[in-house]
Parts: sequence; structure tokens; C-alpha cells
Amino acid sequence: MGKQTSILILGAGTFGLSTAYHLAKAGYTNVAVLEKSTTFPPELSAGNDLNKIIRAEYEDPFYAELALEAFAAWKSPLFAPYYHETGYLLCNSAAAPEKAKKSLQKSLESIRQHPSFKGRITPVVSRDDIHKVTPAFDGPMNWKGYFNSFAGYAHAADAMTALYSACIALGVTIHLNSAVAALTYSDSGDVCTGALTTGSKHYGASITILTLGASLGYILPQIKQQVIAKGTPVAHIQLTAEEAAQLRGIPVTYARDLGFFFEPDPRTNLLKICPSVAGYTNYDTSSGLSLPSDDNAFIPARDEAKIRRLLGETLPALADRPLVGRRVCWCADSADSEYVIDFVPGKKGLVVVTGDSAHAFKMLPTIGGWVKDLIEKGRQYSKRWQWKEGSDAAGVDISWRVGKATDFKEVEDEIRRDPELINAKL
Repeated sequence: MGKQTSILILGAGTFGLSTAYHLAKAGYTNVAVLEKSTTFPPELSAGNDLNKIIRAEYEDPFYAELALEAFAAWKSPLFAPYYHETGYLLCNSAAAPEKAKKSLQKSLESIRQHPSFKGRITPVVSRDDIHKVTPAFDGPMNWKGYFNSFAGYAHAADAMTALYSACIALGVTIHLNSAVAALTYSDSGDVCTGALTTGSKHYGASITILTLGASLGYILPQIKQQVIAKGTPVAHIQLTAEEAAQLRGIPVTYARDLGFFFEPDPRTNLLKICPSVAGYTNYDTSSGLSLPSDDNAFIPARDEAKIRRLLGETLPALADRPLVGRRVCWCADSADSEYVIDFVPGKKGLVVVTGDSAHAFKMLPTIGGWVKDLIEKGRQYSKRWQWKEGSDAAGVDISWRVGKATDFKEVEDEIRRDPELINAKL
């Protein structure tokens, strides 16, 4: 494949932007990206967020090694300004189900004996152990787990914006406000020739790469149930400058059965908090697939209650504070939490990159290299990342997700929005 080959990437989220960067960095000179959003980072991208966890703990050591490769890239000049090695406090509360305990143990085993973590892991068996790690926490915290000092978080939207600029500097063309209506094919129907936007503009390409995240099913319905869109509630608490200063430098704190939060954002003093959920589906679509909704500015009441329990355990003074910035963050879950990075069967020139399964952002600096390797080699040699016809992500109980997946139709009467949004709708 020549460096002048025309390559069209659909979606400028984590997968798409990383792919564009690695292709351009390798010398490909005809790379274009179409993105539905009118602004960047894209509105629906999971990467359009204050922060994301950067950790190497996995139930599967294969991904632990890939995460360590990504760690090295996060310390490169392009990404280093956005990576913060605050550490990772991973525990279970006293009420945690057995599933959460098993998942934590598997995660610990994936790194415990690894040389990279020598001297970096501290067991947590009491409140005193937690207080040594983070004195700011003054809740009861009858938790057990461990503290890993070789982990932290990334300023997600800032990292995406920096990578966007790097892509532009390398000659990538990125078209915002360019929603894709359909793929286009040759007369024979077996060769993808590009994409048609909702504005009826056609972009031709020799290779088209689908990096559409949870929205993939709109454009590639033949993905079926290999991946399903799942939403995770996100909320924030607005802190004062003094309150934020007191929490500066706290580790990413994750009670597997309750949820997680980060140190306050330095610009806005927002404390981001996510409840621990198995994910919400949205099957209220004509395709029969779970796909993201247009309205994502809410969270269910049950998750708001879980957030308050988490704060009551850690920072009880904040447990009853108003929540702001309520929203749903969408990901594309696969049945085995493996990525799908492969050519679409029966369609020449069409590549799909999906299945982030809520563990992809940490790979932002590296995942595009795997996509580049695929298109240069002409096939996916790793069985893990191959197209899996017949796989049903909706029919499995994912080992590391605590709880049971729920459809948003089941919680319609629990929807909670920010007050200003409620007033705007009146």
C-alpha cells in the first residue's frame, strides 16, 4: 500500500484521532477524517471528558502489557502535559458483592509480580491504610484493596485537543459538522468506495475506517450484537477554590461496588464522579440495536444515590452537595471486552475499529498504531481482535462489570437533570 493511498476515517474520537495520527506520522499523505460534531472534542465522544483513568490493572495480563506500552507513550512530549501520576486506590466496600471482590483480585494479580510495579503496590486492609495514602478522606471507609502508585489519570479533552493539533500539523484533513449518512460501494457491492454525508457530499477513499464508537450500528448494522452501546452516568460537584486545594493530589479512588472519582479539575474546580454500573442500554431504536440517544443530559436517581454513598464513605461533607454536569457517557461493549480491529468480511477496503468496552482511552497514544499495522498487513492476525460473527455482547455477564445491565426504558421515572436544564425545558 502506497503512502499516497486515500484513507477516510469516520469519527474523530479516541480511535479515529489516534489512527489518523499514526498514519500521518508514518508518512501517509492522504488521510481525511469526517466528524459529525460541529465542535472538538466531539460532543458524543467518550474522550470528551475532564479525565480518564490511566492504569494497567486488568483481569487479562495481555491488556496489562498493552497498557504499560501506553504508559510510556503518555510520558512522551505530546502527551506528558496531560498525564498525572496521582496513583490509584482500588478497593471494595464492606458491602461489595463477591463478583467485585473477584474482579479486584484478578486485577491485582495481573500486576503484582510485574517488575514495573515493584515497590509500587501497598495493601489496604483498614481505614488507617487509606488515611496514609490520602489524609484528606475523613469518611468511615471500611474498605479493602490496595493502592498502586504507578497509575493516575489523563486530562482527556485536553489530550484529545493536543492530538487534534498534531494531526493537523502532520497534514491530516479533519471535517467537522460532517455527519455520515451511509457508506458507498462499487457497482458489485463488495468494495467500499467511501462515505456520503447527510449534506449529500461524497468523500471517496481506497480505505475507509469506521471509528464511530457506540454509534457504529447506525452506519454498519451488520455489526449486530458484536458490540452494543452502553451508557455510564457521570456527574460533578462544584467545589470552591479552597475545597479543591484540599483535595489536590488525591489518587484516583475507585470502590468497585460504588464508583470512582478524581482530584478536582484545576481549571474549573469540578470534582468528577462516576457510579459503578454494569451499563445502560438504549434499545428504543428502529434498528433493534442498542445505540446512543440524542438526549444524554441526565442520570438515573439510583446512580445519584450511589454517588452520594461513595461520597459519604470518603468525603462526607460533600455527600449532600448539589450535582452538576449530569450526563451519560457512551461506550461500545464487546462480549469479551476485546477490541475489534479488522476488515469487515465481504467488503474490500472497509475497516472497523470498535469494542472499546470502557477501557480504551488509556490507549489513545498507541491504538492507532495497531490500526496502521492492520491495513499494512492486509489482515488481522490476532484472533482477539478479529471480527466475531455471531458474538452476542448483550447475552453475557461481563466479569469486571458490577451489577446488571439495564435499559433506559426501565428507569424513565428516575431521570434526574441539572436544574438549569429543567428550567430550559419548561
